[in-house]
Amino acid sequence: MASNERHTPFLTSLVAGGLAGTSVDLALFPIDTLKTRLQSPHGFLAAGGFRGVYRGVMAAAAGSSPGAALFFGTYETMKPTIANLQNHYFGESGSSPALTHMIAASIGEAAACLVRVPTEVVKSKMQTNAAGASTLTSTLNLVLSEKDGRAFASSIFGGLYRGYGITLMREVPFAFIQFPLYERFKVEWGKIQGYEASPLQAAACGSISGGIAAGITTPLDVIKTRLMLGSDKFGVPYKGARDVVERLINEEGSSIFLSGIQPRVMWISIGGFVFFGAYETYRAFLMSSSSYYFS
Repeated sequence: MASNERHTPFLTSLVAGGLAGTSVDLALFPIDTLKTRLQSPHGFLAAGGFRGVYRGVMAAAAGSSPGAALFFGTYETMKPTIANLQNHYFGESGSSPALTHMIAASIGEAAACLVRVPTEVVKSKMQTNAAGASTLTSTLNLVLSEKDGRAFASSIFGGLYRGYGITLMREVPFAFIQFPLYERFKVEWGKIQGYEASPLQAAACGSISGGIAAGITTPLDVIKTRLMLGSDKFGVPYKGARDVVERLINEEGSSIFLSGIQPRVMWISIGGFVFFGAYETYRAFLMSSSSYYFS
């Protein structure tokens, strides 16, 4: 039995996702910089305060398009596949659209993080004015030289994949919350008005669902940021996620896990509006263009 999930060609979702990712990351980069500096072990002012809020923007630009493209290419491809598997094994009545979106989004995040994590590591170093991170090239060389075994394949990639595990631990729960809400909001909005939600309405759905997910997953984001920065304000390296949690509780108190929640929720809420609005707009344009040229 065929699924009710809409079909988006892989190339269409890849291009639309890449364009949407670049749009939102470049537009809202200063807010992300402020969030990262609030979470820095050196403190907000020492990490740069309100100065140079576009430091690291080139790293973000280099990774945002392929990261978002990988996510949506995988997500849109996996949705109908997972829905069909559920229909096959559990029947249409036993299938769960929410579960479909959770699993598809999780697989998409795992793929996107292969690009997103190196980008985040380099960007975080530049945003917090780390020593030796004055330019994109010098920061990349600095990270590649960090062969201390705390990151995946550090002998090859240095510290580029430091925090990959905790990033997945943050992104998967985030996706579990955001995407079922986003898809459900769109469906309900469409039912109320009698036709499919427009790109502008989808943008609103993405904003609300993203803000909710961002607030809930802020503690994981704090742990991820500290791991990617690599050490505390005294230069003592973090040994892993558990070490970060224990030291933060003992040295800075449990309230530190909510540091940066305001700019994070604001950034992702606004970003969700721009991102999903842009994605649905680009997707609709590409779908109509392909229908025109190949009809």
